Amino acid sequence: MDKQLYHYRAKVISVYDGDTCTLDIDLGLHTWIRGEKIRLNRINAPELKGKERNKGLASRDFLKSLILDKEIIIETIKDTKEKFGRYLGEIWLKDKNGNFININDEMVKHKFAKYQKY
Repeated sequence: MDKQLYHYRAKVISVYDGDTCTLDIDLGLHTWIRGEKIRLNRINAPELKGKERNKGLASRDFLKSLILDKEIIIETIKDTKEKFGRYLGEIWLKDKNGNFININDEMVKHKFAKYQKY
């Protein structure tokens, strides 16, 4: 069976690290999910602890600069959560020209994350 993708408008309310953020998600009809943790799909960013701490902080700060307090589109795969209970998602942000850019890919493009199946 094919995995179904869902697209929702959302607001980014916090960024934990370079591949995890918290969203308020608009389900439509005045229904919201508040404080949902999302793991960015297909990428892995350096950890905030241990030897990678400085890279992890830089990755987190870059992601914050891109999406914190912004309206985004979140694309999720139906009912797919990873081992820590977070939904996996692709984050899309409209740029100043009105084009949508994939934030997951931007993190890799700017070397703040690597592609990795999660």
